[in-house]
Amino acid sequence: MSLSFPRRGALLPALLLALPLLASLLPMGRAMAMGYQQPGPAVREALDAPALPRLLVAPDRQTLALLELRRFNSLEELARPTLRLAGLRFDAVSATPQPLATVQRLRLRSLLQPEAPERVVELPGSGFHSFSWAPDGQRFVLERRGPASNELWVGDTASGQIRQIPFLRLNNALGQGEQAWLNPRELVVLGIPKRRGAPPRALPSPAVQESLGKASPERTYADLLKSPQDEAAFEYHARSQLTLVDLATGQIRELGEPALFSAVSSVGDQGQVLLTERLVRPFSYHLTWDDFPQVVELRQRDGRLLRELAKLPMKSGVAIDGALPGPRVFYASPTKDAAVYWVEALDGGNPNARVAFRDRVMRLDPPYSGEAMEVQRMPHRFTRLRFLDDGQHALLTETDRNRAWTRSYLLPLRGSQSKPLFEHSVRERYRHPGQPLMRTLPNGHQVVQTTAQGEIFMIGAGASPRGERPFVDRLSIRDLGVQRLFQSGEASYELPLMPLDERRWLMQRESPSEAPNLVLRELGPAAGGAPQLLTRIKDPSPQLRRIKRELVSFKRADGVELSFWLYLPPDYREGERRPALIWAYPLEFNDASVAGQLSGAPSRFAAYPGISPQLLALEGFVVLNEATMPVVGEQRSMNDGFIEQITMNARAIIDKAEELGVVDPKRLAIGGHSYGAFMAANLLAHTKLFKAGIARSGAYNRTLTPFGFQSERRSLWDARDTYLKLSPFLYAERIKEPLLLIHGEADSNSGTFPMQSERLFQALAGLGGTVRYVNLPHEGHGYTARESVGHVQWEMAQWLKTHLGDPRSTEPRP
Repeated sequence: MSLSFPRRGALLPALLLALPLLASLLPMGRAMAMGYQQPGPAVREALDAPALPRLLVAPDRQTLALLELRRFNSLEELARPTLRLAGLRFDAVSATPQPLATVQRLRLRSLLQPEAPERVVELPGSGFHSFSWAPDGQRFVLERRGPASNELWVGDTASGQIRQIPFLRLNNALGQGEQAWLNPRELVVLGIPKRRGAPPRALPSPAVQESLGKASPERTYADLLKSPQDEAAFEYHARSQLTLVDLATGQIRELGEPALFSAVSSVGDQGQVLLTERLVRPFSYHLTWDDFPQVVELRQRDGRLLRELAKLPMKSGVAIDGALPGPRVFYASPTKDAAVYWVEALDGGNPNARVAFRDRVMRLDPPYSGEAMEVQRMPHRFTRLRFLDDGQHALLTETDRNRAWTRSYLLPLRGSQSKPLFEHSVRERYRHPGQPLMRTLPNGHQVVQTTAQGEIFMIGAGASPRGERPFVDRLSIRDLGVQRLFQSGEASYELPLMPLDERRWLMQRESPSEAPNLVLRELGPAAGGAPQLLTRIKDPSPQLRRIKRELVSFKRADGVELSFWLYLPPDYREGERRPALIWAYPLEFNDASVAGQLSGAPSRFAAYPGISPQLLALEGFVVLNEATMPVVGEQRSMNDGFIEQITMNARAIIDKAEELGVVDPKRLAIGGHSYGAFMAANLLAHTKLFKAGIARSGAYNRTLTPFGFQSERRSLWDARDTYLKLSPFLYAERIKEPLLLIHGEADSNSGTFPMQSERLFQALAGLGGTVRYVNLPHEGHGYTARESVGHVQWEMAQWLKTHLGDPRSTEPRP
């Protein structure tokens, strides 16, 4: 089935429809042959420093795993043969996601005896990835992409020794690491069928699509199926075999017949029933795999079918923010009731229908032969269900998308009425109640942890006008009373992680000069003394601490609060006005008071990702990063004032930076990534505030995303003027300032196909503009190869030096 436009689309001017073709015919700028370039020594040193290790606490809270992942991929890794089918990208040989984050080093450390020596896990060979703990913490599992398959390895926590599970080839093409623990020693994984045969031959044949009069307003996606050969290849590579693995003995057993399994989970606390989801034909050429028809089933432990729960149709023709009619979003109970829960729409899935209740939660009890029971009705669209470990309650969340408002309830699973817990804006930061503390059950399920007194812990960021100060609250299930147990101070940033016993909590502490480390702190009235340091991770890039960082708050013309993080070069001297880069990403709000709320904290350890614009401070530039760029308005018509609001934001940011006396207002550049690139191009097209721009992986012609983008829910034909106004491609003749365009050639993000940057470059070059287009081989929406990251930093630095001048010169360019 294909996409066909409504008839009124024919009313679009012929010129508009021809613009992409016309742009492709315009004369291009001079092509340049050049290799990968490296940034200056200071930035290069920062890029080559090791990444901070990931700290993963075992479910029994006795052992800590320190994972050192490879910070950047290599071009060889990105260039591996990759299949791109149904919105998926996976390695053609091993059926692993592509690219892959691999483990370089793995260490284990006791939390109860922090002075005990570490256990270094010897990793034979390379390609290890996807570390996870067994539910009891006594074992751990790793996957390894070998030369011919993806392998499963099991490790012993006490000794640190690992061994391969023989005769097992994992299939992560569709499941992406899907696994279901039955108990601490047994899990079900998706394997490659032993008798799947040779892959289908790629024989050419016509690819036919049609639409039979039913509207199907899908957004634009990459890597879709395009032919019967693609369908056959997808079915061949995505087909998997449910496989039971005994980690203690290394034995494996196939369960049932192979199918296109996309999800598997255990039901209840005994590991005797499995909940599975599998894809079935027909496939689609304009939807990704997760919108294909699915069958949801209950199976016995040996794989035999117990009951078919639902057949979900193709998710085609569903309105944006709508839902499928009938059952959807299935949950397996993690506790002894062994029930299965799902959600059903009461509005036919139509978000525009006026109904008292939009969704309901259903429950089916063992032996799964009767009818399901209604548990709860919701006036708004279902968002999430999280079970408590008491087996009696769950946390239910719904979202009113028209108001961008969310509500959470304490839901008794049997009999009683739910109790409202929290409600707030989706974008709320200052009054956000936090997230419930989770723990792992022996069957591997994550559940909300409760105390013997019937309380749950809520851990939050603690955002405020002075920055974030994380907290932990204790919430009573009985009377909903809240008691604050801890809140971080302002000098350092302490994030509560979990209690080790009734008094001691594990925290992650950091400061502007200290890398994140784990500490043990006593909480409660009798708590005293300094926290106990459990890890001693050092700053891998101490030279970056010389960059001066400050959080700056101010207001725009209409009173909305704004902010940015100011980064000053290490050699900056008081009173200098240097050229600067403003880097931003627009966010939509329907409440002006929420739009101005701050995120981040001055007390945090500053991390600098490889393509971070902050690293340009090492080249001498002032950088205003994370400059807030709110767009405030009614949810449905938010973008009608997009240009006016980002202009208002930009003026306020520039005025504040000039007031601080650190930037030269005549030497400013605007930049952003993805939606930030879209913003930057629009500011260049509609204002004269900047001398140059940098736009990475953006979208610039909204007629190429006709069925919505970002928060826009209207189609091009519903909001023609807005789509055209927000397309800087259509205003290319107004972009007189130099613009650097960067894009990954394999960008699969919805709406930001590389063609967007190609066409804008061709338009600007054809119109005589100053523009440079950098197309990064093998890269996606973000850039992960060391060569690419270094080149991007070099391109940005050279562009700013060329068009803003020497950053260490206080004289403006003529």
